[in-house]
Amino acid sequence: MKSIEMAQFIDLDDIVKIDEEVIGNNNRFDYIMKAIEEERCIVVNNKNLIVGFLLFDTHFFNCSFISLIIVKPTERRKGYASSLIEYFINISPTKKIFSSTNKSNQTMQEVFKINGFIQSGFIENLDEGDPEIIYFKSK
Repeated sequence: MKSIEMAQFIDLDDIVKIDEEVIGNNNRFDYIMKAIEEERCIVVNNKNLIVGFLLFDTHFFNCSFISLIIVKPTERRKGYASSLIEYFINISPTKKIFSSTNKSNQTMQEVFKINGFIQSGFIENLDEGDPEIIYFKSK
């Protein structure tokens, strides 16, 4: 059974393990730990196992910004990313919500479209030859 909630410190190792599985290292350990500490990390569980997480902040022009959505590779295409986004939209401290993904990440672009986000611009030069697409949704 799926459940979504704010992450707790007890979840840190499981979250970092998923992140490491996706990016190949644990460089974001401190970033994730701080997000948990500041209650900016949401987890989705299936049968009491964390299968994905979402990190956010409100430093993007005083608007909410989803900075990271990661779902365990073996659990993708099961609606977990959409569930995290929907949960966050409901608790977002601001009316305007932004996020982004690389132009090459077609899967994440579809997730944003399915969840009612629209393109709001591009940022060049973050990843060489792969612009970042900014997405927007108002609650």
